[in-house]
Amino acid sequence: MTQVEQRQLRKQVAPYEKAEMMRSVRQLCNTLLPFLAIWVVAYWSLSVSYWLTLGLAVVNAGLLTRIFIIFHDCCHYSFFKNRKLNKWVGTLTGVLTLVPYSQWQHEHAMHHATSSNLDKRGVGDIWVLTVKEYQEASIWTKIGYRLYRNPIVMFGLGPTYVFLISYRFNRKGARKEERLNTYLTNILIVLIATILSLTIGWQAFLLVQAPIFLISGTIGVWLFYVQHTFEDSYFEPDANWQYVSAAVEGSSYYKLPKVLQWFTGNIGYHHVHHLSPRVPNYKLEDVHNSSEPLQNVPTITLWSSLKSLKFRLYDENQKKFVSFGDLRTLQK
Repeated sequence: MTQVEQRQLRKQVAPYEKAEMMRSVRQLCNTLLPFLAIWVVAYWSLSVSYWLTLGLAVVNAGLLTRIFIIFHDCCHYSFFKNRKLNKWVGTLTGVLTLVPYSQWQHEHAMHHATSSNLDKRGVGDIWVLTVKEYQEASIWTKIGYRLYRNPIVMFGLGPTYVFLISYRFNRKGARKEERLNTYLTNILIVLIATILSLTIGWQAFLLVQAPIFLISGTIGVWLFYVQHTFEDSYFEPDANWQYVSAAVEGSSYYKLPKVLQWFTGNIGYHHVHHLSPRVPNYKLEDVHNSSEPLQNVPTITLWSSLKSLKFRLYDENQKKFVSFGDLRTLQK
């Protein structure tokens, strides 16, 4: 993509980089209110059938995923025009999703600034090794990497570790405001969990909340993984890396059924989001539909996305993801 084409593409997106108060408030209402109502019904359903509780947990996990997208927009200052309002709503939705607002905002900003840059990996992204790096790694690094990329670990144990443990601590060198926001988030999480446990019993609280957390956590990690891990994903060393190319070629368009698109807050239009994080989630589809170049980006479907499970390493020579099994062929 030429510099002229990149500038033109950024110009096409610019008119959509404005939050609309009424649309944001409406999205808050049609997400938070159903989530709270279904949580109450799920608690009531414990006396009827736990299968019913689990069914409601699936729906609420979808709503919690949508709440995370609202949180995510607040971190980009794209959900409201007012920065303080973004921070307060982001902090409160961060309590529900177990993610400190300021800490994640910093980490995610690094992800956007370095996504698909081979020389700047390691912050806010998924661990990716190139074929050469893996071949030259120690046996312990190889074992650790294989465990990390195992689907059971990444989509099962991974979300539990990240959301319950990792985000409870501040990163080294965090600013005072960021540290205080993490402490506030942790205090509010403990306070809400304590109040609910004392009110309805800790067993009932866990029976309702645990499946919601586990399912939504898996969904969240899956979305992040699959939208950057597809066969011909863009990766370049820093000298050749381009922000726009990384956005539209290194982030996929995840074409989901409309109901799943709603629950995931349009984040399937990930290429648009990476091109301009200031576009609110409810305008991402409009941007995609208004630009022909954006409609011709790497596209994956619910079915084809399952193929990404086999991708483990990035081959710099072929410029694509490969599996561990492909190493035998590459070594010949």
